[in-house]
Amino acid sequence: MKVVLFAGGRGTRISEESSLRPKPMIEIGGKPILWHIMKSYAAYGHTEFIVCLGYKSWMIKEYFTNYFLHNADLTVDLSNNSVEVHNAGAEPFKITLVETGLDTMTAGRLKRVLKYTNGERFMLTYGDGVADVNLDELLAFHEASGKICTMTAIQATSRFGVLKMEDDGTITSFEEKPADSGTWINGGFFVVEPQIARYLPENADDIMWEREPLDGLARDGEIAAYRHHDFWKCMDTLRDKEELEWLWETDPKWKKW
Repeated sequence: MKVVLFAGGRGTRISEESSLRPKPMIEIGGKPILWHIMKSYAAYGHTEFIVCLGYKSWMIKEYFTNYFLHNADLTVDLSNNSVEVHNAGAEPFKITLVETGLDTMTAGRLKRVLKYTNGERFMLTYGDGVADVNLDELLAFHEASGKICTMTAIQATSRFGVLKMEDDGTITSFEEKPADSGTWINGGFFVVEPQIARYLPENADDIMWEREPLDGLARDGEIAAYRHHDFWKCMDTLRDKEELEWLWETDPKWKKW
């Protein structure tokens, strides 16, 4: 099954890094977060990707165009300009890189790549977040639901720690970034049927996938939520990047390969 990846945004909230490269190319453990996401899908057998490009798209194209040589052992003979490959460490990925516009919104990007999905069911996610979602279970849930779209829902966490206190102000405990057990948000990691085309207007360039298309699906009862209770992390800020770097070195919960 093909996997569509949104990778065209400017990533302004992490401008310390995104001013130099596309947000999906920001590295965690020496590899772009986009690579980590692809590896997560590949662990479940999904190795065909369609990448929606926009901001600094040439950097993503160059990375994957040269990936094979960068990850292989080579003998280069300068006398005749020949290259002998001894050990290829490349991934078994097939990647379609699509220019979807510099300022196109997410629905427009999806609209522009639909033709590459060959009218088949596909998976969809963002190029800036990792999780330990069980993709086999997600797919089984989607098939059982009979809906056009399934979204992975995660529980929102507070950006700040929470104090628990008595009426007189005595603090009894601290809780670091607690999960809000009553609030679920869009965690990405979608499964989508080809009928989604009905919810994407001819010119969708100014439309967010997260607004009109998802609202329309909800009105028609055609979207289901797969509740994910475990690890999920989006790289929105430099602090998020640093946290992911630390996790990669200590406990990379999203690493299934």
